[in-house]
Amino acid sequence: MNECHNAARELDANPIAQAAARAVGQGSAVVHTLTHSLGLFFYAAAAVAYDRVGLDATEDEYAGIAEEVCFDYTDALRAIAVENEPNPAKLKWNC
Repeated sequence: MNECHNAARELDANPIAQAAARAVGQGSAVVHTLTHSLGLFFYAAAAVAYDRVGLDATEDEYAGIAEEVCFDYTDALRAIAVENEPNPAKLKWNC
């Protein structure tokens, strides 16, 4: 996780790569803090949005792409979820 965030700090000139590095860092940090999963979604959406429409798009354009990316991620997670998991996780979001 720390290596991803260190790499992101070095990528100021490339916001797409910076957001992608932060997404990976947040995704790997889910193991110790569940709320990092939100960062995975947010940074991944930012990386996709910057790649598609650049840095000067409107807030509505970014929000539309973020909604699409979050929907796609959620759909992908549901596709691999185990039905009737015998040992379901007991999560406390504390957000």
